[in-house]
Parts: sequence; structure tokens; C-alpha cells
Amino acid sequence: MTTRTESVDTPAGEARITWHTAREARLVLAVSHGAGGGVEARDLQALAAALPPRGVTVALVEQPWRVAGKKVAAAPKVLDEGWRGLWPALAGPGLPVVAGGRSAGARVACRTAAGLGAAAVLALAFPLHPPGRPEKSRAEELLGAGLPTLVVQGGRDAFGRPEEFPERAAGDPYALVEVPYADHGFAVPKKAETTQEEALAVITEAVAGWLAALEV
Repeated sequence: MTTRTESVDTPAGEARITWHTAREARLVLAVSHGAGGGVEARDLQALAAALPPRGVTVALVEQPWRVAGKKVAAAPKVLDEGWRGLWPALAGPGLPVVAGGRSAGARVACRTAAGLGAAAVLALAFPLHPPGRPEKSRAEELLGAGLPTLVVQGGRDAFGRPEEFPERAAGDPYALVEVPYADHGFAVPKKAETTQEEALAVITEAVAGWLAALEV
């Protein structure tokens, strides 16, 4: 695996991609961060370490607002604009690209994937609703991608627990994996039956298996 960082100009400002390149890659997994943090998030870093040895190049994407050092995320329309502006660079290696992200980044991926020609969508810690507001569901946004979609969700995520998500219909390309005891950041309590390392392994193994089964 080789690692390099690339700056990309977008209509929303300068963005940044950190490439974790597989030696013989079959696809690119492009994942962006949420509204409350950057690509140092534990799940993104775990995927960047685990997937390249399995033939998947991981591109960690930093949105322009984050690169500019701002503490508050841009509006959804601006996030989408930045992601679209990045896409040619993500597709540059000439491989199928799976669009992904965590939290707000997952929403961006769902909203834009079909229009950009993504092969599939990975939604990490998808914010199904604001905490304590289940009536404000974003399920339509999630399912509207119209592509094979994997949701990886913490068992105690205040933005939507696994049991709150829509049930999978027959033939539906949407699937969900639960990370036991994990919160929105995939942190698990010290007293939980699952360790932090085991929780991250659930994520990496689920994503690796799903990517391996994709017909791209």
C-alpha cells in the first residue's frame, strides 16, 4: 500500500484526498467525514488500514469547509457541490468507485451517487433522524440512492438505532450491519461485552465482504 495526499479545487473551495492505494486495486472506496470531525474518525482510519491489502484503494475525502479550518460544516447543497467537484479526481484511476461517508458524509453520498455514476453506496453511521426526533426520518434519502447500499450502524446510535431503519424488501440492494454497543462515532463503553478493537473489526469485515461481493 502507498499513501499520498492530493489537493483538489472544487466550486465549494479546495478539498483534499488522502489516497491509500492498493497494489492491485479492483475498485476505489471514496469516503468522507461527518459534520463533527474529519478523516481521523476511527471507522475511516480502520477502513483505510484494512482494505488496501484486500485490493481496495481507499480515498479519504476532506470537504472544503474542513480544509479551510472552519468549525461548522457547510450547508447540504454546498457539501454536495464539493463532492461533485471531487468526483473526477476520485474516478481518475479508471476503476469503479463506491461512494461513501460517515454521518453527514453518508447523506452526501446517498444524494449524489446515482448522478455521478457510483457503483454502490457505503453509509457509515447514517443519521436517520436528529437525536430524539424519530419523526424527522431521512429514510427516503437513504433509499433514494437506487444503488447497492450498505449501512453500518452502531447499536446505540442516537441518530438512529438499527431497529429503526426500514426493513429489507425481497431483492432490495440495501443491507444493514449492526455494530453492537457502538454509538454514533462507533465508540463502545469500557464495560461492554465488545471491545473497541472488536467493534472496528465488525466494520472492516462487513465492508470488505460486501465490497468483495459487488458485481462491478
